Amino acid sequence: MLSTSARLLRLASLLQSRRHWPGAALADALDVEARTLRRDVERLRELGYPVEASSGVGGGYALGRGAALPPLMLDDDEAVALAIALRAASASVGGIEATSLQLMGKLDQLMPQRLRRRATALHAVTLSLRTGTPLVDAGLLSELATACRDGRALRFSYRKHAGETTARHVQPQRLANYGRRWYLIAWDIEREDWRSFRIDRIEGGLQLGDLFAPRPVPPDVAARLERGIAYAPFACRITLRLQGSLEELQAALPLWCGVIEPETTTHSLLRMGAETPEGLLAQVLMIDRAVEVVDADAVASDIGRILARMSSVFSRDGARVAP
Repeated sequence: MLSTSARLLRLASLLQSRRHWPGAALADALDVEARTLRRDVERLRELGYPVEASSGVGGGYALGRGAALPPLMLDDDEAVALAIALRAASASVGGIEATSLQLMGKLDQLMPQRLRRRATALHAVTLSLRTGTPLVDAGLLSELATACRDGRALRFSYRKHAGETTARHVQPQRLANYGRRWYLIAWDIEREDWRSFRIDRIEGGLQLGDLFAPRPVPPDVAARLERGIAYAPFACRITLRLQGSLEELQAALPLWCGVIEPETTTHSLLRMGAETPEGLLAQVLMIDRAVEVVDADAVASDIGRILARMSSVFSRDGARVAP
């Protein structure tokens, strides 16, 4: 049987693992009687844990919201995952570097040696390659998330894909993470339509507006966002057919490839976009899979000239390219 101290730690961990515990189930999990469970709950309250109790049918225990944050209990995998995530997050989100270092320092002090070795192994053997500055500020992310949750309209200046800056008035609904970039999904009040905004292009801060009633988010919002990121903004576009289901190709192809859509049970369509015909052709060549062109009318002549030029380049000085 566990000692009182070990049992209290186990009880705190269980209460943090789900929103509500029936009393009998919690006592069974701890292998104690109901009277012992009640005494342990009182001890946790004395330590600062705001444990709420309810009686009757459906009664039990729940960890409430207290004025002070109680000690957080993590199992082995959770502690390691948190340490690794903290080390990775500062590469793409600015403004959390110092806080992340402080929290990692606390974790290192609290974790036993066996866990510390696991948590620091990835960091110890990883080369820090140049990744540029963080792509989004943590403070701005927090402001946008709060506006989404509270239903507050926003005004801000937004720099579009082509470089033009416009004033936007929106009802924010969701945040989305795509690769290393973050996007705001919102209802554009003036355009009366859904729009997505790359958060690193929001300039000059946010101006809070009036409260608004929640608006149902379209079920295909994720697919529309991906299309708006990887395909719609580009003048040069092409559609290819690849063998494989949607799930297979999404797992095999990187995000930058474009938008994958199911066509049949055995084949899918890949819609690609790029700034230039050269960039588009380079993306097609990097797929390294058999493809069939479905639609390339808008760029066919440009790609033909590029291929002819490349053939001429590699045919010089006897380095002839085989047909």
